[in-house]
Amino acid sequence: MYIDNPATYTDYYELTMAQGYYLAGMHKKRASFDYFFRKIPFEGGYVVFAGLQELINTLQHLTFSQSETEYLRREKFSDEFISYLENFSFKGNIYSVREGEIIFPGEPILRVEGNLLETQLIETILLNILNFQSLIATKASRIKVAAGEQSVVLDFGLRRSQGLGGIHATRAAMIGGFDGTSNVYSARRFDIPAGGTMAHSWVQSFDDELTAFRTYAKYYPDDTVLLVDTYDTLQSGVPNAIRVAKELQEKGYSLKAIRLDSGDLAYFSRKARNMLDQAGFHDVKIAASNQLDERVITSLRTQDAPIDIFGVGTKLVTGHPSPALDGVYKLSSFGGEPKLKISENIEKITLPGKKKIFRYLNEDGTFYGDAILLQDEKVIERMHHPTFPAQKSDVRRRRHEEIMLPVIEKGNILTPELTIEAISAYRKERLDKLQREFKRLEFPHIYKVGISSSVMEIRDVLMKVHKT
Repeated sequence: MYIDNPATYTDYYELTMAQGYYLAGMHKKRASFDYFFRKIPFEGGYVVFAGLQELINTLQHLTFSQSETEYLRREKFSDEFISYLENFSFKGNIYSVREGEIIFPGEPILRVEGNLLETQLIETILLNILNFQSLIATKASRIKVAAGEQSVVLDFGLRRSQGLGGIHATRAAMIGGFDGTSNVYSARRFDIPAGGTMAHSWVQSFDDELTAFRTYAKYYPDDTVLLVDTYDTLQSGVPNAIRVAKELQEKGYSLKAIRLDSGDLAYFSRKARNMLDQAGFHDVKIAASNQLDERVITSLRTQDAPIDIFGVGTKLVTGHPSPALDGVYKLSSFGGEPKLKISENIEKITLPGKKKIFRYLNEDGTFYGDAILLQDEKVIERMHHPTFPAQKSDVRRRRHEEIMLPVIEKGNILTPELTIEAISAYRKERLDKLQREFKRLEFPHIYKVGISSSVMEIRDVLMKVHKT
């Protein structure tokens, strides 16, 4: 899937700058931009990188249609510039970590190279795709970690999403570890497992709850999940579900699950589990929904709530309580020279030049820390804290892996298109290598991200130049 008419899916100032570069004769000069973020959302310890494949596919279709150029004429852009755009396509290079990678603040996790106009023009769409999908994939990962690998976690969020954001939220949730969705549109577009059962309106539409359950089981005997809290969960809902389970059993079928959508989920799930077990239905699962997130699920686990399936909606697709990942896109070189942005806040000073990332490993293969190096560096002895350079780590004896790879060269895609299942599997493989101290919900450890001596030297030199 890609965004239709992506050329004007942008901020207005990207177009005014692009025209300015063109009219000034600067548009063909070479530039590179870094994508990175400064703060981990949800007060967490890591971020799951998502949206790369969507970005790649979108850039392949980034051309200016006749309707778009006509709009630009109405907006008083020059005919000369518009004529240039009529033949525009992205011909640059992109280096990136893999989708599903575990990433950390300050790292240039994606680099765009090309002429100044094309590298500038894709800024907004790049940030829109990567920031949102990485945010939701991270939220989903936290929820899955809280629920446990043995539990099923489903996306119920489309009706509560910010408009069409629900489409990509579902994709990102699956990368983050979810098992399926109620979102039929995304399931179809992204080949995601879809499912759903009934709402309270189904039960209310019949004269009584038992008839509602029996009717549903009649038409869906292989996949019957009954919502048991419309009237009285323990006095009516669960007993009626057990009656239908017995009737299904007599016909050679099995009740798949019951669902709780309100009330004290820990209390009701324990009571329902006892009632089901006493009736001999040990294999009937219990599903729960209603304003769930990683913290509520952790609380339910602490209370030994026997819930097998979690349906998560609002707090997943809205990224609650962190509404956005603060990813930014900054110029790092122009005309073959390194560039940086200076700020009174040292943490907002950017890192100049073309760079790469080495991920250093502990002896057991878990992640130790990441170092940001210049592109042509082969080996370093130590990495320095970006803002407190006296703090450094010796990495001479540690194994490492380079985690940024070329994905687009001269506009051509170099990497195969992966299924969401494959991307999610990679996310799990990498997350398993992150020590548990970084994955806990409360006060996670801060992962080491450092810079090489060469990166630090170039940054410090340029800072002095620009301050004089």
